[in-house]
Formats: sequence, structure tokens, C-alpha cells
Amino acid sequence: MQVLMREVERVWDEFWSAAYERGDAAAATALLAPEAVLVDMPAMTGGNDRAEVERHLAEVVAPHLPADLARRRISRTVDTRGLVDELRWTFTHDRELPWLLPGVPPSGRPVRVLAVSVVAVRQGRIASVRTLWDDARLRRQLTA
Repeated sequence: MQVLMREVERVWDEFWSAAYERGDAAAATALLAPEAVLVDMPAMTGGNDRAEVERHLAEVVAPHLPADLARRRISRTVDTRGLVDELRWTFTHDRELPWLLPGVPPSGRPVRVLAVSVVAVRQGRIASVRTLWDDARLRRQLTA
């Protein structure tokens, strides 16, 4: 069971690193299951099938990552089929972020926001990712 749980963690960590640290949409896409779903809430960006998720990663996420985007894990719960991460994201709002803040121009302000990602992994591939962040706090930081 521990081997399966470590595999779930490895797949998710590789996906996150490829998509959000390196902006490597092809590497992230290679980790997707055929039925992959990715939803960033409350912006409701992402995709409801693999083709939409691939497009989202390549056209929306990869070209629009803050230069200093970082995450710090607060907690992680893992089982053999998925995990839940509680995260603190930090970055400077130095560019438009259509995957996180559609239509909001860069403010240049520093941001710290809490998020929760619920991830399902099937047969060594990401089947679904649903990420929810504190949108009210995020927006307050950009307008304060």
C-alpha cells in the first residue's frame, strides 16, 4: 500500500513541477490519464477532457506563470488513489494570470494565498485535479 501511495505523490509532484514550476506543458500532459479533468476554482478554468486540459496547460498556464511562483505544502493526505494538498502559494502579480485571475491586469503586488488541491491518480496517471483557492483574500491583496 505504501508503494502505491508514494507513486500517487510522485505523479502529482512531477505534474505540478512540470506545469507550474517549469511551464513544461508537454511534460505535464504526458502524466495525464485519457479521461483527465482539471478545474481551477473559483475561476472555473481548466478542462473537462484531456484535449481541453492539454490546451489549457499549453495556452493558458505555461505562458502565464509568475516569475517567482512558489508553493509551500502545509499538509498532505494520501491514499492509494489520490491525495489532498493544502498549499500556500506566493508570487508577484507581474503578468496576466488567465488561469487564476481571468481579466485582471498585473498589479505588481506580492500575493500569498491558500489553496487546496484534490487529485485523483489512476494507473500512474492524473485523472483529475480540482484546486480551490481563497479568491476573496487573493483579490483583496491585489486591490489593497
